[in-house]
Amino acid sequence: MEIQGVKDISKMIRTRRKSLRLTQAECAAFCGVGVRFFSELENGKESLHISKVLHVLQMLGLKLQANENGV
Repeated sequence: MEIQGVKDISKMIRTRRKSLRLTQAECAAFCGVGVRFFSELENGKESLHISKVLHVLQMLGLKLQANENGV
């Protein structure tokens, strides 16, 4: 999946959580973040700490990959 913005990351996380059949609260606890943070992450809040976002992605077995755009 090509990530164009925060909404794409949010959608990817929500889809993964649902595939694991976890509630937001269960997933937040598993990832070691607060429920409010997790909810804001799934809702596409743009001002979240990137280190926490990357941690959640890692805990859910998701990976972001950056490629040079050959501009």
